[in-house]
Parts: sequence; structure tokens; C-alpha cells
Amino acid sequence: MSPAHSRLPVVLVAGLHAAVRRAAVDELLLASPGAQVLHHDLSTARDGVVRASVWDAAGTTRTHETPLVNDCACCALREDLVPELLRLADSGICSLAVVELWDSVEPKAMAEVVVGTPVGDRHSGAVLDVVGVVTAVDPELLLSSLGCGDDLAEHGLAAAPSDERTVADTLARQLEYANVLALAASEFPDPADLALLGQLHSTARRVTVGEGGLAAAARGGFDVRAAAERQHPACALLPQEADEHGVATVVWHRTRPFHPARLYAALEDLTCAAARSRGRFWLADRPDTLLMWDAAGGALCVEEAGPWLAALPDAAWELVPPARRVAAALDWHPDHGDRAQHLTFTSPGLDRDGLLRALEGCLLTDAEYAAGPESWQHLPHAFDDLLAPVR
Repeated sequence: MSPAHSRLPVVLVAGLHAAVRRAAVDELLLASPGAQVLHHDLSTARDGVVRASVWDAAGTTRTHETPLVNDCACCALREDLVPELLRLADSGICSLAVVELWDSVEPKAMAEVVVGTPVGDRHSGAVLDVVGVVTAVDPELLLSSLGCGDDLAEHGLAAAPSDERTVADTLARQLEYANVLALAASEFPDPADLALLGQLHSTARRVTVGEGGLAAAARGGFDVRAAAERQHPACALLPQEADEHGVATVVWHRTRPFHPARLYAALEDLTCAAARSRGRFWLADRPDTLLMWDAAGGALCVEEAGPWLAALPDAAWELVPPARRVAAALDWHPDHGDRAQHLTFTSPGLDRDGLLRALEGCLLTDAEYAAGPESWQHLPHAFDDLLAPVR
């Protein structure tokens, strides 16, 4: 293949646990002849720049600085990432690009940047191919990190002044997007830590750093579109019921809407009931809107995630991705279509019975349900402060 049409495999390595992340990067570099590492250090953003470094097995080969974009370090990273990777591809000597993402950078956005620039829009004809996404994690730090509701800014990890993410939700998304989890080596790993990791992302391949096998796992192939669908609340591949070593996952599925005021009153208790919870839900006063539930570390994000398919005209279904249609078909109800509650809760020491009682108590009662959709529109619009007001 000529340099003008070269293909450069790219592996992204993410993770808040910097020591194990760097160990994973070092292993990939040493196990892959011709590999080079690209890293953007966002900690220099306070000086108005992001510092990029490229190195190979022999040491650092090149550094440069790129200015912030819109006062956002992560935006500067996005602007600089593809040109740097294309430069490596055009060099003709790089066999694998290992992108070590800075602590709080989430791999989903970076993977989509790498594959999202058409070849025709580039000066280079190189093809960038994301072949793996690795999240490095220390199981001994997993529970404390997942329980940390602090803003990233409190730990010097915010990517922009407007970055309101927390330590917990950032780590959760880093873990759940990757297809490989690189674990810190431990002589006596705690089975509960490993159980928690497995229940958060049961389909990821787990490899212990330093034991070999990481390079092969990291280059096993990655589908960026499928990974995004796996995280989208409408068709997410959610965890399955589990209970091992004191760690449990509860999957709750119902085809009756929530009473908005009762659910709103229970949000704090439900959010704090588990280390991690996520999924999709249906409010009685918002019959057309699929809502996302995303909670970690005692903090909850509720957002509109588009319409339920049952609210769309038939002609619009052809515009919906196949994975979304499949997910809707699995939830389909003769009266409500795909409208449903589908939430999962994962945590050590999970109070299953108490959680289920709290959730069931938030649904419409038999009398409220029997009153019908027109009546539901007159229920208190309790979520107007979190979402756009009901029209």
C-alpha cells in the first residue's frame, strides 16, 4: 500500500487512573514494533496551551504546543488530534498509533473525531482506523472513584471552565465505552472489585497489565458506530441481573409510566441507592419523550434523548438506525409501543427490596393509570426545572 493510501491502526487508551494507564501504554509500545505514542497534556491549559508529545520505544521524538480553542483544552485536543495522526501515517515508519488520552478525556468523543473526517477533506490520503479502545483501571480504586461525586474541577481535571462532569460519571463512561479493560496487577485482587467491574461492563475483554496479551486484545477491532449505540439510552446494552461477592445488579423493566411528582421526590434516594445506575424512562406527562437516566457517585443526569418510536409517524421509521428499531421491538407493548421503564442499578451492598419498593411507588397507581393519557397531562410537571417545560 502506497503512503498516499496508507492505513494507520489507532488504539485509544483512556482512564482516570494515570499510573495504570501509562503502564498499559508502555506495554503496548514495547510489544508493537514501530509503534508511536501520541499524548496531549491538558494540565498546561492554565497557561493557554495544550502540550502534545510523540514518542517511540527509544524515547520522546517530538513535542509541540497548540493554543486553546474557545478556552477549552479538550476542543484544542480535537483540533490537533487528526492532523498529528495523519502526520504519523504519512511518515511511513509508524505501524501503530497509541493515543494516550489525558485523565478526564472520554474515548467516545475522540474515537468519533478520528474516524469522522472524510479522506477527501484531508491533505493526506491516509486512512485512520480505530482498532481498539482501552480503558485502564485499578480495581482497588474503582469503588472510591465511582463513588466520588466531586466535580472534575475540584481535582484539576476539568477540560474547560464549563466542564461540569464529575469524577464518577466520567470514569463510568470511560469504562463502559471501551472494548478492552486494562487492569492494574495485584497479588491478591479483591473478588468484589472484579465483580463490580464485570457487572459494569460484562462484554469488555479484561487483561492484566504486565501479563502479556494486551497488544493483541487492543488491536482486535472496534466498531465506533456500534459502541455509540451501545451507550445511547434508547438502545443501550445494559447490564444483566447479577449477584456475586456482595455486588449486585438489578434490572427493572415496567410498561407503566412514572408519576412525575412522586419520581421527582424520590430522585435523591434512587440516585444514592447504587454506585451506578442508568437506562431510559417514561414520564406520564411527557408521553412522546424518551428520557435518559445516568447516575454515578450520587449525582444524576436526566436528559431528553429524542422521541419514543411510538410517537413518530410510520414514514419516519426508515430514518431511525436499525439498532434503535430492534431495541424498540424488544420493548413493544400493544398500547404504549416502546414506551417503558428500563433501568439498571449496580452496587456493592445493594438493597434490592428497598430499591424495588421505591421504584414501584413512583409508578402511576391503578386509578391514575386507568384515567388515561389525557388525564396524565394534568399531573404536576415536576421535571420542568431539569428539562424543557411541557408544551
